[in-house]
Amino acid sequence: MLRTLLRILTVTLLLLCAIGGWWLFLDGRAPAVRTDLTRMPDSFGAPPEGYPTENALMAAFATGTLDLLDREAPVAVPEGVIEELDITYGQEGDIALKLDLYRPEVSTTPLPAILFIHGGGWTKGDKSDYKFYAAKLPLKGYVVATMGYRFADVSGFPGCVSDTKCAVRWLRANAERLGIDPNKIAVAGGSAGGYLAMMAGYTSDVPELEGNGGNPDVSSAVQAVIDLYGPTDLTTEVAQVHPTITNFMKVSYAQDPSRYEAASPLFHVDADAPPTFIIQGTLDTLVTPDQSDALAEKFQALGVEYWYDCYPGWPHTMDVARPVNERVQETLHAFLQHVFSENN
Repeated sequence: MLRTLLRILTVTLLLLCAIGGWWLFLDGRAPAVRTDLTRMPDSFGAPPEGYPTENALMAAFATGTLDLLDREAPVAVPEGVIEELDITYGQEGDIALKLDLYRPEVSTTPLPAILFIHGGGWTKGDKSDYKFYAAKLPLKGYVVATMGYRFADVSGFPGCVSDTKCAVRWLRANAERLGIDPNKIAVAGGSAGGYLAMMAGYTSDVPELEGNGGNPDVSSAVQAVIDLYGPTDLTTEVAQVHPTITNFMKVSYAQDPSRYEAASPLFHVDADAPPTFIIQGTLDTLVTPDQSDALAEKFQALGVEYWYDCYPGWPHTMDVARPVNERVQETLHAFLQHVFSENN
């Protein structure tokens, strides 16, 4: 009797383990990487290994085996870096637009500048969100700013686009004082911030997107774009009805399809677009890989210089995972070195 009971328990346990194993692999399998579109220097090798499905990813998170950055912990400013907080870069009505600035204490030549733009669906987030990038990069030879912008409840499209371009103009207008090379300005961001980086990068010739924040006679053109999993096309069937998009646009697609096209970075790309670094995870279900793939396809068709690092088995905001973040830091610096050395 005892032997029979033990056998039943053993079989039951094996069945539960088998079911659990299948559960990890049944749901949310990531699409394959478009190797015809990805483009990275061979020296970097493959991205860190990701997860086969969303369930496997969530299991890693639940068990604590996913190595994440502590986003709540204070970010120390390294020795040799000057931090200036809450600088007003523009004014829209009664709203003062603010940025934080990080620059080396000592620099003998003008340096490239990087403007970081946080995500949050155009409804939340803070300029301090990218401090874990911004505080370190001055030691590699950059002046770095992290900007705030008006959210969708205050000003939908194109308010935050205009704010981004205003911040670029402020950096260029103050280039000499800040030790910036005005011909070497990059914009970088993730998710909604990646979107804003692309819009700033591809619409320098669109006056109606410049806004009235300040320095109107200064160019808002940038020389490089770093896009981490940002949406590129707001006209897709999914985007047309997504509440985050419709809240940002303030009208439905049916009411004004041309507005959705004007708000899509993909439709502004031409042969003069600045070099762009696309970073995307294949398990991203919020901004799916086809959004980044479409941008890479257009770059290929137009002959625009780009890098595309696609991470198999990684989700949206994947750079909060330590191994992904380390690679992003390394490749971002290499991309900018490549672009700005060509602009010497």
